[in-house]
Amino acid sequence: MSESTSTPYRPLSADEAAAQKPLTGGSWADWVLLVLALISVALLAWESWGSVTPMQREAIILADYSICALFFLNFLWRWRAEQWTLGFVGRNWYDVLGMIPVSDPALRSFRLIRVVILLARMGVAADRVLGEEFTYRLVNRFKQGIVRAISGSVTVAVLDQVADVLVKGTYTRNIARALEENQSELRDMIREKLREDPQTGRFKRLPYYNEIIEGTTETALRVIEQVLHDPRTDELVADLLRENIDQIRLAVAAKEAKKHA
Repeated sequence: MSESTSTPYRPLSADEAAAQKPLTGGSWADWVLLVLALISVALLAWESWGSVTPMQREAIILADYSICALFFLNFLWRWRAEQWTLGFVGRNWYDVLGMIPVSDPALRSFRLIRVVILLARMGVAADRVLGEEFTYRLVNRFKQGIVRAISGSVTVAVLDQVADVLVKGTYTRNIARALEENQSELRDMIREKLREDPQTGRFKRLPYYNEIIEGTTETALRVIEQVLHDPRTDELVADLLRENIDQIRLAVAAKEAKKHA
């Protein structure tokens, strides 16, 4: 399975992955690593969701660091056999995750990371007995089918949640508040643009030019703020968002129906 160091990493297709080697195997050393992986998973699950004393937690942390060190040495040994190719790391990314000492107090509050690392160690355990890179090939074999099967449903569900949030937003009022907070900057910017405009700049010699500009600017800003504060403007924006999201949802649903027809 070795590959040239000059060959860039490319995920294998399902047929290529299945043809590489059988999905069974394992020496006595692999069985030892399997037992260590299962022990680490059990200890971390107990420490995460069970009731442990401070002394037991310290013992779990020490055991976890020791097991991670053994995983690291085993990973280096296998990587050396693959001539230090980056493709090996890409195919065994879950091994890298499994070597993170997740029992460390610094990671204790990151529950999602702990779950991901526990799953990665389960993948490491499967590789030890079921064959080198079994988890990678198993995921590679089924991932496209899984993605195709759930992508449309996930998209529609996400759109439903997004639509419920977006149509309840008060975006125009948020814009109005931003305008109120930056009125002085807006006035300065409008005056500057009017002076630079070739059409309106011709009238600057007229009497009361500055007063007219000031009055027009004040009136425009006031009317814009009133329009933005009007609930009907919020309804208009909500309707626009709803129509666009419904259109996207119908397009995704039609694509899903065509795919399963």
